[in-house]
Amino acid sequence: MHTSTTSTTRYEGAPLKSVDPVGAAGADTAGKHLGLALAVISAAQLMIVLDATVVNVALPTIHTDLHFSSANLEWLITAYALTFGGLLLFGGRTGDLFGKRRMFMLGIATFAVSSLLGGLAQSDVWLIITRGLQGIGAAIAAPTALSLIATNFPEGHRRNRAMGVYAAMSGGGGALGLLLGGIFTDLVSWRWIFFVNVPIGALVLLLAPRALNESETTSGHLDVPGAVTATGGMLALVYGLSNAASHSWSSLGTLLPLGAALLLLAAFGLVEAHSAEPLMPFSIFNNRNRSAAYGLMFCLGTAVFSMFFFLTQFLQDVLGWSPLKAGVGFLPMTAGIVLAAGFTSRLVGRVGVRVPLLVGPAGTVAGLAWISRLTPNSTYPEILGPLVLIALGMGMSFVPLTLTAVSGVRPTDAGLASALLNTAQQVGGALGLAVLATVAINASRSKAESLAVASHGHLSGSAAAIATTHGYTTAFTAASGLALIGFLISALAIRSTRRESGSGSSVATRGMETAVP
Repeated sequence: MHTSTTSTTRYEGAPLKSVDPVGAAGADTAGKHLGLALAVISAAQLMIVLDATVVNVALPTIHTDLHFSSANLEWLITAYALTFGGLLLFGGRTGDLFGKRRMFMLGIATFAVSSLLGGLAQSDVWLIITRGLQGIGAAIAAPTALSLIATNFPEGHRRNRAMGVYAAMSGGGGALGLLLGGIFTDLVSWRWIFFVNVPIGALVLLLAPRALNESETTSGHLDVPGAVTATGGMLALVYGLSNAASHSWSSLGTLLPLGAALLLLAAFGLVEAHSAEPLMPFSIFNNRNRSAAYGLMFCLGTAVFSMFFFLTQFLQDVLGWSPLKAGVGFLPMTAGIVLAAGFTSRLVGRVGVRVPLLVGPAGTVAGLAWISRLTPNSTYPEILGPLVLIALGMGMSFVPLTLTAVSGVRPTDAGLASALLNTAQQVGGALGLAVLATVAINASRSKAESLAVASHGHLSGSAAAIATTHGYTTAFTAASGLALIGFLISALAIRSTRRESGSGSSVATRGMETAVP
């Protein structure tokens, strides 16, 4: 979910015209009612981004109400992230073939219905399945929503304004999700974090045919085998990694899904190599800087997903915060990401992408290492420091990462290059969370056993809090190690001296859209 406007760019001293990853189909045709069109698209984007964070604050309450196991709880995040990220390219392609407005409405309908089913969930499996269905709806709606801006708003001031509002929804949606998650969970019920999508989705579906023009369609076919093998392989991989927490690495429940994942991902590689219209042409990775950008985003996605997941539970389960207080406690992080992205969008015009792609990841590494020092007696100021440092590091990274990903690509590949960055963030976060959740559970279990032995088999409440916190801090330490790998990728592989001029607003827009998981 990235946006751009056409701008003149300099890359390693050579003039280069940047491309519009949204696509120009129908760009000269104004929508039926531009104000209403912008409201419809923005409402849909807000709903999708909001849902990425709204669940985090409610995790401890859902854990208790639906009797989730610690190993299964992560699936509330990963089921959405994997289907969303894994099918994002596929969803964008459906808009090209069958009409962007038509597929946008189908995606919103899928999202709204699955949200209703999620709010009615009576078991952990039920809720996890609906989260996956939400991800499918989002994967169809998100890329088509962005493309509908190009097909309904004429190039120039009106399109730029629409892009700015769209980006504000993307950046503000994360903060609003945290607040609404806390408010609904604390004052009404966690079920309303899903129910709230239903009236919004219904209103969008009612207004879309009246406000939005349909786009022209193109000929071609969908790479269904590629989508199925890629997403299925990722799901099997996460399942195997998660299962290791409750069983062992040598159990059949772990080895079989991991083996299936290898087969499916190998099949995906073969399908893409021989497909006439591959979902993900491997030629997109021929550029070293671009490939390194995807690798760095993969690592940073792991960092931000794990931080939200574990810190939310620490604040409520260990420190005893209410869901609303936890949601408010995260607001400085969201603000820090947006502010850092805005600052960096201007900075890259003067210093290029190299400096922020070193400073940003380094700040994220340091912040995660700092937050790994939490104890059951930690106060909010001790949490706020590393939280802000992580936010600034992430915010400084998103803008130059997006610029590096889309720089120098052909116009036909610009949307793919941009969407792959979002896919790397979502899939990296899901896979990393599966690994780190296993690390946290095993570390907590081991600490609890050692404390029980020391106290002759009795584990007091304070000892249990120590064991739980140890699991979280071990996961933060591992996350800092993964972020360090991302920093090394940036330091060793990205050699761009690219400078951006006259495009601060478009750069900021791209950065804000990846500001939250």
